[in-house]
Amino acid sequence: MSATAILAPQREKSLLRRHPWVFASAIEKIKGRCNKGDTVDVVDSKGKWLGRGAYSPDSQIRVRMWTFDQNEIIDNGFFVRRIEQALRLRQRLFDPAITNAYRLIASESDGLPGVTIDVYANVAVLQLLSAGADKHRDKIVWALQKLLPGIALFERSDVDVRHKEGLEPLVQPLTDDVPQNVDIIENGLNIRVDIATGHKTGFYLDQRDSRFAAMRYAKGASVLNCFSYTGTFACYALKGGATHVTNVDVSQPALDRAKEHLQLNQLATEDCTMVNDDVFNVLRQYHGDKQQFDMVILDPPKFVDSKASLNRAARGYKDINMYGIHAVKSGGLLLTFSCSGLMSADLFQKIVADAALDAGKNIKIIERLSQAADHPVSGAFPEGYYLKGLVCEVTD
Repeated sequence: MSATAILAPQREKSLLRRHPWVFASAIEKIKGRCNKGDTVDVVDSKGKWLGRGAYSPDSQIRVRMWTFDQNEIIDNGFFVRRIEQALRLRQRLFDPAITNAYRLIASESDGLPGVTIDVYANVAVLQLLSAGADKHRDKIVWALQKLLPGIALFERSDVDVRHKEGLEPLVQPLTDDVPQNVDIIENGLNIRVDIATGHKTGFYLDQRDSRFAAMRYAKGASVLNCFSYTGTFACYALKGGATHVTNVDVSQPALDRAKEHLQLNQLATEDCTMVNDDVFNVLRQYHGDKQQFDMVILDPPKFVDSKASLNRAARGYKDINMYGIHAVKSGGLLLTFSCSGLMSADLFQKIVADAALDAGKNIKIIERLSQAADHPVSGAFPEGYYLKGLVCEVTD
């Protein structure tokens, strides 16, 4: 018999809206014995059953909800149903001859809190970031093998958030013969993904639509691609007719892979300059030298880890956008992004607008960009919306 989390009075409202998190402060007491990751029933202060979730004694998010159906048991069949439902959606989104890499499970938004699964051709990479996800690793692996026969499985649970769940980082193959590098197709382009040591699960699938937008805007343009990582924005821009792209990244191995991507797509390496340096330094130098481009792409890493760091992060976003705007020729375009979930779309727009004022420029927003469709946002979990992008015309 499972343990029960009894909520304090008046703390059930979010669960009635099917929000998947129960914070420690909302729980009056735990009845019965349970270990990290065990399934617990959640009831209100009067004993009314509300849902069933995974218990995490080390986290402020004390219970992450698996289900709001009292008849649903958290067994192998549960994970098969959740993953199968997510797979059906992804199969509607993509023609595998054009794009064969996608996010299969987007954690809470797909009803599996703490579980992220990215599929790269014939390899699936798992991140299990909550106590409940970690507890049910074998069931998740079993479900994937049932639904995607022959798929190779690799785990990249090496994200800091695992520490908040009382879990150690973990990187491991889950099946035999998992390659370190996987070649994928995205919108017809060839991309090589390092699943073992690359960022996140190896690649930023969420920016697929933004890369395609960059291709649409790039014809005849000189392009500055900041925080370029493995240079896929550059490949799209060159495919779209850019005259030249400058990739800037602090990681030389990432720039080496960017050059490899040019070759994989039969793009001229002389049309792309690789700059191994800190983006802030490079942008300040370009400003001092009055060097400008027809299009500037700013895709920085996440600046916001907590609400406490939001103000500091806002200053960082403002600085980088001010210098990015300086680097755009009058009449040119700025493509700027924030992948920080705690940064609202309204605040991000205000920061970019303020950055333009500080730069003495005018901006006109011509398109808004967001995470790709395989990164859905559950109506009950607005926190699933995290990637914001703006395409701005910059004028003097």
